[in-house]
Amino acid sequence: MRYQGTIIRPFSEADSYLLQCTLGCSHNQCTFCGTYKDKPFRIRPLQEIKEDIRMARQHLGDARKVFLCDGDAIAMPTDMLLDILKELYTAFASLRHVGTYVGPQSTLGKSMEELRALRAAGLTKAYLGVETGDNRLLGQVRKGVGAPQMLLAGRNLVAADFNLSAMVLLGLAGRGEGSQVHAQATADMINAMAPRYLAAMTVTPVPRTPLFQQVQSGEFELLDAFETLAEMRTLLDGLTLDPLKFVGVHASNYLPVNGTLQRDKAGMLALLDEAIQSRDPRLLRSDSQRGL
Repeated sequence: MRYQGTIIRPFSEADSYLLQCTLGCSHNQCTFCGTYKDKPFRIRPLQEIKEDIRMARQHLGDARKVFLCDGDAIAMPTDMLLDILKELYTAFASLRHVGTYVGPQSTLGKSMEELRALRAAGLTKAYLGVETGDNRLLGQVRKGVGAPQMLLAGRNLVAADFNLSAMVLLGLAGRGEGSQVHAQATADMINAMAPRYLAAMTVTPVPRTPLFQQVQSGEFELLDAFETLAEMRTLLDGLTLDPLKFVGVHASNYLPVNGTLQRDKAGMLALLDEAIQSRDPRLLRSDSQRGL
């Protein structure tokens, strides 16, 4: 198994075989992200990918889960992806799950027929970096699409029967009235998109990114821990989907919040209210416990 540069994956893919199909991210312009600055985007040759699958088969014996790296494997030509999926399911008899990050632009570049073909071939889960439902904010962070396009990308994945996990960033608007606008607009988008999972993370400035520079210059003011929790509360309170698995336990978050909506909503809101009203730092993760 061969890897080039930084490799990341969702924490829910911790026990997956990581197959590097592309290098980097096809967009790679988001102001908050420094993940793939060490390598330009390119698609690996199909023969190399198939060789990696054969090596993994020899090393692992079998696998139930596979995650396609790097940041946007769905940007690959559909025929190539279908060939990779066929190779994976042939190699691993127990394979039941293949996931990948998906960019909104790359997703919208696929027809519904292509998305359905990929789903039928065994691409089961898509992780979409929604970040925010606020159209203005999406432009500010250079996401590459506006809110209507982001919503359409997510709805297309749901319509094609992907297990969609939407990812959003708490604190992305910074301090001020934009914080609550961001939270409510994000709740509205998620309600309309209807993913199965919603993963909330807290924005963390990464050195050598535009956002980090904005923080250093004072142009962008980070929320404190309790302002961030207030934003999470607005987001949670505005979610009406049922069911929806809310995953707020990422290491970047000040307070782990996790549950299934609407069943656990009251308990999650009560947990947030206790922390916000008390402003007791002992209820929170310390800075040393938090990370990306």
